[in-house]
Amino acid sequence: MRLFTKVLVFLLCIISTFSFAQQAPERISGFYPGVTFERFMEKVEEETNYRFFFKKADIAGLTVNLQANNDKLEDVLGLIFSQSDLKFSISKVGEVFISKGVKLSVDFPDTFFSQTSGNQSGESAGSEDEFVRNRRYVIGVPSGGSATAKIRGQVLSLEKGQAIQGAVVYEKLSQTQTITDQQGRYELTILKGNQTILVQNIGGYTEQRLIDLQGDGELNMSIGEGVFSLSEVIVRSGALTNVSRPEMGVQSLTAQQMRKLPSVMGEVDILKGILTMPGVNTAGEASVGFNVRGGAADQNLILYDQNTLFNPSHLFGFFSSVNSDMVEGVELYKAGIPASYGGRLSSVLQVTPKLGRTDKIGGSGGIGPLTSRLSLDGPIGQKTTFIVGARMTYSDWLLDYLEDRADLGASRAFFADFNGTIQHQVNEKNILRFTGYYSEDEFQFDPDTVYSYSNQNFALSWIHYFNDRVEATFSVGQDAYDFQVQGEDNPLNSYRYNFDIRQRFLKAQFRQEKGERHIFTYGVHSIWYDLNPGKIAPFGSESIVIPDDVPTERALETSLFFGDEFEVNEQLTISGGLRYNLYGYFGPQTLPIYASGEPNLPQNIIGEQNYSSGELVNTYHGPEFRLSGRYALTNWSSIKAGVNTMRQNIHLLSNSSVITPTDTWKLSDAFIAPQRGIQYALGYFQNLKNNAVEFSAEVYYRTMENLLDYRSGASIILNDRIEQDVLVTKGKAYGLELFLKKSTGKLNGSVAYTYSRSLLQTDPREGKEQINRSEWYPSNFDQPHNANVVLNYELSRRVNTTLAGKYSTGRPVTLPIAKFEYGGSERVYFGDRNSVRIPDYFRMDFSVNLEGNHKVKKLAHASWSFGVYNILGRDNPFSVYYIPEGGKLQGYKLSIFAEPIPFITYNFRF
Repeated sequence: MRLFTKVLVFLLCIISTFSFAQQAPERISGFYPGVTFERFMEKVEEETNYRFFFKKADIAGLTVNLQANNDKLEDVLGLIFSQSDLKFSISKVGEVFISKGVKLSVDFPDTFFSQTSGNQSGESAGSEDEFVRNRRYVIGVPSGGSATAKIRGQVLSLEKGQAIQGAVVYEKLSQTQTITDQQGRYELTILKGNQTILVQNIGGYTEQRLIDLQGDGELNMSIGEGVFSLSEVIVRSGALTNVSRPEMGVQSLTAQQMRKLPSVMGEVDILKGILTMPGVNTAGEASVGFNVRGGAADQNLILYDQNTLFNPSHLFGFFSSVNSDMVEGVELYKAGIPASYGGRLSSVLQVTPKLGRTDKIGGSGGIGPLTSRLSLDGPIGQKTTFIVGARMTYSDWLLDYLEDRADLGASRAFFADFNGTIQHQVNEKNILRFTGYYSEDEFQFDPDTVYSYSNQNFALSWIHYFNDRVEATFSVGQDAYDFQVQGEDNPLNSYRYNFDIRQRFLKAQFRQEKGERHIFTYGVHSIWYDLNPGKIAPFGSESIVIPDDVPTERALETSLFFGDEFEVNEQLTISGGLRYNLYGYFGPQTLPIYASGEPNLPQNIIGEQNYSSGELVNTYHGPEFRLSGRYALTNWSSIKAGVNTMRQNIHLLSNSSVITPTDTWKLSDAFIAPQRGIQYALGYFQNLKNNAVEFSAEVYYRTMENLLDYRSGASIILNDRIEQDVLVTKGKAYGLELFLKKSTGKLNGSVAYTYSRSLLQTDPREGKEQINRSEWYPSNFDQPHNANVVLNYELSRRVNTTLAGKYSTGRPVTLPIAKFEYGGSERVYFGDRNSVRIPDYFRMDFSVNLEGNHKVKKLAHASWSFGVYNILGRDNPFSVYYIPEGGKLQGYKLSIFAEPIPFITYNFRF
């Protein structure tokens, strides 16, 4: 009984003490000799149950110089704030709110700090959001054993409520990081205790959450997308991934960043944004086709979601064919290309489309001097979202304006594009997504010839989550491109010439996390090609044009791939993969048989062979290896190295150095083998000043074989024996890329410099013709020096100015050097191919972007962009050409924009 009594008294004492502790406020003790107020709060939170909420700007510069000995917090704060206008309020549960000027009420509803809040507007919304950021969240249940714990959750858009893919979530001190998946989910393993979690929405702002991590737990976060955010943090584009990701040669840009770049007539152009990056250049002004690390324009795979864009330009390259309002961001792989991508030799440009918001119907648009655009997005019911967009031009007025400066006669131009995405959330594990794109161009520069071309793309994707570690994407769709030239000079010789290509694809891709150190990617990708190389037919009842066409080509390409990102340890990460490509060329075809050992020329044909429909004519197959690695020198620097091999089964037949609408594509066949290439790369990457400044230096060397060049005087239009006019060529390219970017502060921007060479050599075994005596000669896009500077100065949160400069060495051309008499007529003798260069290119652009106010709850948010393209008015040459005049050969230089071009664009979103 005595023992029972003692135990009972002991328990009553504990209960009484506990009850008293719940009722009596905690006391503060400690010596604080001139410490910052923020450090004082951290110390109090460590030793008591108090939690502080504040704005950093309010407590900036505030210090604490006192000794507390079991004092009430109210008395201590009253003494600290006695010489300032700071006020404080303490809730019943120990939440301390610090404000400036006015004491806050602490009678908040229970859901005030919910992560899905944030629909308030104006200044109050910004104030409450500051408290959400600086509140310390208790995560998990205390447990012994490991010093680390896992925190997982989902990152959602504050405005739209939809998952944010590609956001970087990291712990502030250790820089441990991860990237959110398609559902916005993340998982981190970090040390227990008080930590600061930062989440960076690429192209938005960086948000923070203060946590007390006691064990494994969950933290879901809703973050803003540029309306309001931490005032001291400006846009950062993947600063951490610059150092930490194993792949090198990867550049990312968001639509928000590219809107700060001046462009032609104020039209935002995502591909021209890529041209500000090192290693990327274009052979001509106002052309969308671009060259990466010495490769041709057709060696770039341009993907809009799952679809391939064969011609990514409008109006002969004046505008990109992708509406920036419909784009979430773009990512360019110059090296370290994942095994899931293939089909092109130089690079992959992945354009990620926007998805519709989940909370309400909204939209955006813009009105400029040449184009207007409009997009709408929002929910359809509870589980379905949509986004649709359209853009069109009214540029005829510009051609009329230029008529007195050039002979444009009856010139006219028109383009339009439409695209959209519908996504349906079947359940937690299944998502269906449909993406469609359509574009149309039509223009003429003289009254008798009309050019038109069109892209048509669609894809249906099913995303399935087997569990937290395994997911799959199954896609089926079609990519199509066609162009048409209609000549109406004379009813007797009126004609219609057209080309088209269609590819139907099926792709299954799996992503699997294996343990804590492996991420597997594997799957299969099949493409069926159906290509019409060209057809000409009479146009009109009076035309006497003889119909002609080149037989249709068909082929099947299938690739199996497997990739693994292996984290060996905290310093070393390796990304490797294997892609095996199988290609078959099918009939119906009638192919010539050439004499063995002789070049493919008409005089060497000794017979022909017929293949029926569906009969296999020829096959090619081979592996593609991908290997890259990163070794972290410190948390802020790393070295990377990589090697990758690529294969390309489709070739662009073009007599221009840039992509034009009349270019045709050619499939690999019995005479033309797939292009093959290998690239070696090495780089050093470093972030400075707490990730505010990024620096990288990369060198590369690549070789290519089975490239196509052309015999002198070759014809590529309606040529059913194109193997007789092409020359098998090999190439090499090498270079150095330097990149410096500052992401924070009023003055920010980037500087990119590239030294590169791109050289070709006719295969010594080529018997038809040896270009430049089979010596190495510059390609059409060999431009050794290329520099880009982009400077942004933010006058305020609403006004920023941009100055952009570009310099590049003039591209090589072939010029006549002599004339002679032959067969009773005068002939011209040309020098070595690409032995002379046009003058160097230099241009500067200036723009001002004026944003509306940043209140969350407004009917519409508006902005203005105005500036000057080519502010120095330089007449940079696009090309040089020669025509006979008065018995002499007269040379001319063609410039696209030879004077400053002002622009103004009104943008809005609602």
